[in-house]
Amino acid sequence: MGYVAPEWHKKLPVTVKADIYSFGVVQLEIICCRRSVDWSLGEEEAVLEEWVYHCFQAGELRKIIGDDDEGVDEKQLERMVRVALWCALDEPTLRPSMKKVLLMLKGTVEIPVPPSPTSFLTAI
Repeated sequence: MGYVAPEWHKKLPVTVKADIYSFGVVQLEIICCRRSVDWSLGEEEAVLEEWVYHCFQAGELRKIIGDDDEGVDEKQLERMVRVALWCALDEPTLRPSMKKVLLMLKGTVEIPVPPSPTSFLTAI
């Protein structure tokens, strides 16, 4: 749960892509100022990467930063969220390399729309 890549729970081979997953989760936590799993928020918002993806798809990224949105660069926010969602994908082979993550964060490469993450609960 949290920072542990889904392949650990599925007893699949663990590669450097497990660290990429953890990086994505931490990045989402920093952006949203909350933990990756918080059941006190209700089912819809409990799993951070799923809730963020829902907000991303709905064009409601401002929701994820709450009241701390003054002075936020929306393009940079979207870039950070896209990178984090790519990193936090359930399937390790779909996660970018750390080199690509850095290029995406710098804005030197285009970041495609990430696919929907798989629920943590299905990874157990």
